[in-house]
Amino acid sequence: MDKQTKIFIAGHRGMVGSAIRRTLDQKGYQNLIIATSSELDLRDQQSVYTFFSSEKPEVVIDAAARVGGILANNDYPYQFLMENMQIQNNLIDASLQNDVSKFIFLGSSCIYPKLAAQPLKEEYLLTDSLEPTNEWYAIAKITGVKACQAIRKQFGKDYVSLMPTNLYGTHDNFDLNTSHVLPAMIRKFHEAKENGHVPVTLWGSGTPMREFLYVDDLAEAVAFVLDNLLPEYLYNVGTGEDLTIKQLAETIKNVVGHQGEIVWDSSKPDGTPRKLMDISKMHALGWRHQIELHEGIEKTYGWFLENQQHYKEVKL
Repeated sequence: MDKQTKIFIAGHRGMVGSAIRRTLDQKGYQNLIIATSSELDLRDQQSVYTFFSSEKPEVVIDAAARVGGILANNDYPYQFLMENMQIQNNLIDASLQNDVSKFIFLGSSCIYPKLAAQPLKEEYLLTDSLEPTNEWYAIAKITGVKACQAIRKQFGKDYVSLMPTNLYGTHDNFDLNTSHVLPAMIRKFHEAKENGHVPVTLWGSGTPMREFLYVDDLAEAVAFVLDNLLPEYLYNVGTGEDLTIKQLAETIKNVVGHQGEIVWDSSKPDGTPRKLMDISKMHALGWRHQIELHEGIEKTYGWFLENQQHYKEVKL
């Protein structure tokens, strides 16, 4: 990819988008296009079409989405379904109409069936029922994957979808009502430590297994896709390694320095029993993650400490 290529990063202020922007800046890309949500509402079709007609990007990276954990997905199913479809449909169709040569669509491992065989292979898509607690978000993302596949099939364009495993890192969301499990744990253990190492209550049994990818590694995967013509429409991106939620909690507890008790509230839902990605296709192409979990958690906690003034303390 030419370093002068006009690349639009949708969602550049989020955890994923900001990591992609940093990575591409570091690699010498000099023509990155960005727009804040106040400048461009991606849910507004006409605004998106006008923006594309004016800016004429050659490549689009879709890192924009409404995201959240189990609680947020459960409480706002319509918004998670509709707003994500509006955002991605506007971006994908505007890209097609304006002859964008490469489109990178970022999704989530939740597109795969709840009880699919492990590790999750790309071909498992649409073979069984989804996890009910996040099916609204998953269905939206599946439509994005299929739209990009349809464009590849019908128009022969280089539109590819990357499905990352659970992401974490700097610029993550630490709001306890809407965050994912890892940043929520970081905040809970930190505030428990600050309050005299009081017990920390966590949702579920702690037995489900999860895989986590540091967000800068996903950004490197995006850069890899920019530089290569991938032969298929869908690729998993992850580490190929997982651990139990209990093991995750103990790791975060140790990094944070909390010395109190962990209480597991088994009345709360666990979600999918296991989600491990089969990343053999990306490995075969030459991409691999670089940042291991313990190092990534240290980096993320360090960023949280520098930015915790944005988060109000809660009663534990």
